[in-house]
Amino acid sequence: MSDVADADFLLDQRGTGRELGAWVADVAFGREGRSVAFALSDGSIHLASPANHAGEWQKLEAHDGAVLNMVPDSADGLLSGGDDGKLLHIAPDGSTEVVSDFGMMKWVAHLAAHSSGLRAVAVGKNVHLLDGKGAKLKTLGPHPSTVGGVAIDAKGKRLFASHYNGVSAWFVGAKEDKPRVLEWKGSHHAIAVSPDGQNVVTGMQENALHGWRLTDSQHMRMSGYPTKTHSLSFTAKGRWLASSGADSVVLWPFFGGGPMGKAPTEIAGGDQVICTRVACHPQHEVVVAGFQDGLVLMAEIASGKVVPVAAPGRGAVSALAWNATGTHLAFGTETGFGGLLDLAKR
Repeated sequence: MSDVADADFLLDQRGTGRELGAWVADVAFGREGRSVAFALSDGSIHLASPANHAGEWQKLEAHDGAVLNMVPDSADGLLSGGDDGKLLHIAPDGSTEVVSDFGMMKWVAHLAAHSSGLRAVAVGKNVHLLDGKGAKLKTLGPHPSTVGGVAIDAKGKRLFASHYNGVSAWFVGAKEDKPRVLEWKGSHHAIAVSPDGQNVVTGMQENALHGWRLTDSQHMRMSGYPTKTHSLSFTAKGRWLASSGADSVVLWPFFGGGPMGKAPTEIAGGDQVICTRVACHPQHEVVVAGFQDGLVLMAEIASGKVVPVAAPGRGAVSALAWNATGTHLAFGTETGFGGLLDLAKR
């Protein structure tokens, strides 16, 4: 990464940044393209407009406690979950609505939403499914332990929940709710599903990834990380899985029989600074990564070319997201800095 130290940074040329005052726990763009929000550990949410990133950012006093997770909602706006037990819908204009209240003693820790209207909310050992209007469809669980992550496949047909000793795969529309359990000993948390729905991968407690190929139940073990992997992201066509947890961006090939028996590709390493977040571009084989020192960079996977996005020095990158078309990028750090960039062609 030392080769980018003296380069111009895209944040200075194409974006803006704000000191938000608390740890940025998550960031997400609305599917409608008119909203982006930074969720903070103090319960506030800062809402901005991608079309006018240099304009005023609206501060919302959203949760009574930390925001734990935020995702694009099924239609427009965003969903946020907090340690106050509430699931909120944040509209593009900043108005908020309580979709569900699970109680003060419950943490709304993990969320997923699909354009079909399906919403998945992990609270403790259960995953609650809601429709686009907030009506409860069903509850999946209890799982063997507190759910560590949730993901919905691209078609909106299956939900995957990670937990102790594996992953439970549920068919959302099944008349009888009985999961296919993908077993592997240990604690599983971060989870990602490939775009074709054929591969599921989790980050584990013991500094490794584990995956399952659903067509034949083949196990895939990806190890060698110096720290735990908190962030996983498949490229648009599912050829590569980007991951945090090493002093480089680690990319596992999911083609040509990989990842088993294949070495990963590593990009932007060498300075012994751990990568903390990754996010693949929604259309191209490009990945953006954030590091422990605050550096954010963008890399083209095929060529390995690296473009610096934001300079180090603002705290570890804790949140990273593209908008649906890949024209805007947002990131946040543990010290409370939020950055928003317009990368559309000019």
